[in-house]
Amino acid sequence: MSLTSDPTNLATVDAGLRTERRIAWLTLVFGSAASSAATFAGNRLWAVGLLIGAVLAWLNFRWLRRGLDALVAASAAQAGAEKPRVPLGAYFGALFRYGLIALSVYAIFKILKVPLASMVVGMCALAAAAIAASVYELWHSER
Repeated sequence: MSLTSDPTNLATVDAGLRTERRIAWLTLVFGSAASSAATFAGNRLWAVGLLIGAVLAWLNFRWLRRGLDALVAASAAQAGAEKPRVPLGAYFGALFRYGLIALSVYAIFKILKVPLASMVVGMCALAAAAIAASVYELWHSER
């Protein structure tokens, strides 16, 4: 029996996908809200940094999801194999993702003079979104 043929599993998978989508859009909402607050406070560079950090966190989340989806597909294809293999691209993808984000933050910091702390705080929008989505799921779960 496959994961998607059981109706109980289908509901769980569907709930997981909804939560992932909720985390993705909440990351951008929280980052935009923080950026707007910094703009109204009169600190344009911090506003830019907060927004850049939130967008980078959103990209990281999307890339992580795609990488994990590829690992799940590879493990399902190797079900029953004595010695399953992790695709080399999965390792490269993880290293590339973090390297690209680090390079982007460095370039933005050096070229645009955006405060590094503002981008790091902006990346925390992902954590805030994950917490908010978790609280939402707990609040709306069937009892």
